[in-house]
Amino acid sequence: MLYAITDERPGDVRAREALLDRAMGPHRRRKSSEAIRRGRLPADGLSFVARSLSGAVIGTVRLWHVDADGAAALLLGPLAVAPDAKGSGTGSALMIHAIDAAERLGHKAIFLVGDAPYYERFGFEPAPATLAMPGPFDRERFLALTLEPGALDGAADILRPSGAKCSRIPAMRALAA
Repeated sequence: MLYAITDERPGDVRAREALLDRAMGPHRRRKSSEAIRRGRLPADGLSFVARSLSGAVIGTVRLWHVDADGAAALLLGPLAVAPDAKGSGTGSALMIHAIDAAERLGHKAIFLVGDAPYYERFGFEPAPATLAMPGPFDRERFLALTLEPGALDGAADILRPSGAKCSRIPAMRALAA
């Protein structure tokens, strides 16, 4: 399957949300990661979609600012790929693109909650035991990628959102959804 990775645009919101609903299921908004994302805007320059040749959104990934005891980092997610694009390398391409962009922009670490065997290929390892997600979470799925050596040394806290809050303007809330 041929696709292109581009920055997410405001016109992608409906397609992104529909894709996330299909890929993540009806309980996706109850996850601990959602508590961090709720009411916040994604990090500038770190929201991407994969588009088919026809322009349809077939994949998405976004990163969000978080803070852990003064250690600034990002939270990646959700990553989702349309069912008919699974196995095409779209998810891997989105991950590589997102990690490269975060590093280029000077970010020092990325967290996520996900399938360790999948994310290990991108350099993710178990997050330090001194860090936690808000609310219930599966410790074995809480992963970190350090982009700068020592970026998480000494950090001990619950991850908290630190990015820009959504405005009351409906279009801005839709971007954060």
